[in-house]
Amino acid sequence: MESRYLQKYFGTCLTQGLAEVARIRPVDPIEYLALWIYKYKENVTMEELRQKEMADLERERELALIQQEMMERLKAEELMFQQQQLALQLELEMQEKERQRIEELQKAQEQLEEDTAADSGKTLAEISDRYGAPNLSRVEELDEPMLSDVALNIDQDL
Repeated sequence: MESRYLQKYFGTCLTQGLAEVARIRPVDPIEYLALWIYKYKENVTMEELRQKEMADLERERELALIQQEMMERLKAEELMFQQQQLALQLELEMQEKERQRIEELQKAQEQLEEDTAADSGKTLAEISDRYGAPNLSRVEELDEPMLSDVALNIDQDL
């Protein structure tokens, strides 16, 4: 029973300490072993503290990575949202321009139809802004002899 207790709490420490005393052979081995055990305990405590700090740092690093991933996702979502908004805005602008173009074409078509209806009875001189433009709708055609008629008249003269 006592050997288990000693093995559990002093096993490694006492074995290493006695090996150190045997290797160095100090003048006062008991005091040297006592100081060595205190230093060993201090080193074990510091190592445990360092291990705890390392575990805490690892947890903090993992949390930081998770937060960074979340921020990247949020930025990606924000960028995608901005792109969608921009695409929607561009589409609306294009639809508005198309609507305005269609309205302008309809107005131009109506104006052309009105002008055509108003100009259908007018002469070229009335439509034209030029001074002295001929009035072609009132020009009468004269009966001119056809070429074959002229040729027949020449044949008869000969």
